[in-house]
Amino acid sequence: MTQEHEPVVVMVPTGSLGAGVRADEVARGIALGAQVIAADAGSTDSGAAYLATGQPKHNPGAIKRDLSIMIEAAWASRIPILIGTCGQAGGDGNLESVRAAVVEIVREMGIAPRIALLRSELSRDQVRQANDAGRIRPLAPLGALDDATIDSCEHIVAALGPEPFIDALQAGADIVLAGRTTDTAVIAAFPLMHGAGAGASWHAGKTAECGAVCTVRDEPGSGVLLRIGKDSFEIEPLNAINRATVHSISAHMLYENSDPFKLTEPGGVLDVSAADYVQLDDRTVRVTGSVWEPHPYTLKLEGAATRGYQTIMLVGIQDPVVLSDLDLFERRMHAALMGRVHDTIGAAAGDFNISLRLYGWNAVSGASVAGREPPAEVGVLFVATAESQDMATQIAKACNPYFFHMPMPAHREMPSYGFPFSPSYIPRGAVYEFVLNHVVEVDDPLDLVRIEWLDPDNWQEAAR
Repeated sequence: MTQEHEPVVVMVPTGSLGAGVRADEVARGIALGAQVIAADAGSTDSGAAYLATGQPKHNPGAIKRDLSIMIEAAWASRIPILIGTCGQAGGDGNLESVRAAVVEIVREMGIAPRIALLRSELSRDQVRQANDAGRIRPLAPLGALDDATIDSCEHIVAALGPEPFIDALQAGADIVLAGRTTDTAVIAAFPLMHGAGAGASWHAGKTAECGAVCTVRDEPGSGVLLRIGKDSFEIEPLNAINRATVHSISAHMLYENSDPFKLTEPGGVLDVSAADYVQLDDRTVRVTGSVWEPHPYTLKLEGAATRGYQTIMLVGIQDPVVLSDLDLFERRMHAALMGRVHDTIGAAAGDFNISLRLYGWNAVSGASVAGREPPAEVGVLFVATAESQDMATQIAKACNPYFFHMPMPAHREMPSYGFPFSPSYIPRGAVYEFVLNHVVEVDDPLDLVRIEWLDPDNWQEAAR
């Protein structure tokens, strides 16, 4: 166990595997005494598609590049690598993309590290059984989970805590590739295993989850270095020019968190309401006073379902009559398009939806823009959602004439708007949605994880 006066040194080289690891930063982290490399590889930020399809967000080349830098540096120093939420969503298919990259890298390097896989994808039967046993409860705003919702999921994962990482490390893992984990757990695992304080470990993990995003970047930078003790942690950017400040570090508790003082994780709640942030030097901040409150152990469930298909069209508008009253234009256009579908397709259109998003006006917020000067131009994105791809495209085709030329009352001649593509309609494919916002109670943190080991002789997966 690490002594009280010896902090555990954790390197977080990037906030998202595949987004860009910097070799010079990793080398600097090793030189500064990093004992482990820990990195998150995904989240729900980019929507449900990656879990539903099992496909990674980043391209294989980007993932392999980042891993190559990390593995080469870590193997030379014989320090472990922990990767959480592989392939963006952490399902078995997502995990496979990172496993394949690691196997390719170690073959090319001619090394044989012990590699553990932490699988957190659950079958529908597992979830139904837990639900029937009364172990699943909803998080707001959802209600009780039913079988129909479970059956609609393409894939379901449980967001693991730090214990599966610790179990794999204690069994001798050099590289741990995990399915869905909380962003914080992958960073907190190693210091918790080596005796660092729970409050300090979890708070350090939350702060560093996005790598250098929690710092002031005067130059491009990707990672941070943590020194985690019993009652405190210190953080600095891996780039020697960039800075951690009291403001940048304390503000990160607001990131993806509804409460700036409390963060719920598997097995407890991190409370930083009494935390104290001190600027040690121009680049380093020390944090004390973080508290870990143990709670009954639960894992958050995420499930993705297919919710129809979409076809889109994009048009650019500089017409001053339209730009002078965009809200009226949007209302008139939407009503005209809905009427067009009912008149030309009728009941055969089924359950469909048309939305218009005015980029340059209110497409990001969706809110009415009062008292603002008209923009010089807007881009109007048409989105048709239907029960099949063919029907979504038929709706777009039916709406195209109005989308091309619809006049406003003040127009004396028929206006024309600018389409950047021909054909103007673009089939976008399936629409995916997260339909689970629930937690499952477990008796043991390892109850819902399958730990597998890769055989270094033939690099085939072998169940532990």
